[in-house]
Amino acid sequence: MIWLAIAALAGLALLPLGLTLRRTAALRGRRAAAMALYRAQLAELEHDRAEGRLPPAEHAAAVLEVERRLLAAAETTERDTTSASGRSPVVAALVLVPLAAVALYWVGGSPRMPGAPLAERLAAAQQEGVLIDQLRAKLAGLDPHSPRAREGYILLGNAENARGDMAAAAEAWRHALAAGFDPTLAAMTAEALARSAGRVVPEAASLFRQALAQAPADAPWRKLAEQRLTEAQTE
Repeated sequence: MIWLAIAALAGLALLPLGLTLRRTAALRGRRAAAMALYRAQLAELEHDRAEGRLPPAEHAAAVLEVERRLLAAAETTERDTTSASGRSPVVAALVLVPLAAVALYWVGGSPRMPGAPLAERLAAAQQEGVLIDQLRAKLAGLDPHSPRAREGYILLGNAENARGDMAAAAEAWRHALAAGFDPTLAAMTAEALARSAGRVVPEAASLFRQALAQAPADAPWRKLAEQRLTEAQTE
């Protein structure tokens, strides 16, 4: 049943496109009927002229008007025919997209897998907090300038950054910078400070400058650091 639902949803999303194509086809049908009518009118005018019911001058004027309308209808129909090839991929999409949706979900989907309950997500977040607290306690017993403490503070900053706590991430990375300067780490700390404050504070600007001065020319974050320094000058 889930597969039918997926196909139905995909088809529903493409329904407006299908209706547009249907209206275009109906319009082309009406134009073809109009062209047939104009041709019939030309035949009737010729019949009236042959039987003497229509003077030559009136016949010529009437034929000219009908031919003008016939030519306009023919040109419109020709444009529709030319654009029909451009609509072919669209028509194909109407068929293939629902099928592709079902096929992709068949390969990688798990329709019977239940969603993670709120209690489990809260428990996971609580467990993450416990691990971070344990890491903090362990770092408190280390020499803050030791390589091991530096690695621990980098790890702590990464964990806080992943949780979205920019202030805590910046604080942890500050300790790591105190144990050993690294331009990339300095840029990360500066960005965390800027995001935490909502602007490029002086400490963040200073770290960005130090990072740019010591970083290689191809550092991937160099453009961001320069942009942040420009923002600091305009504040």
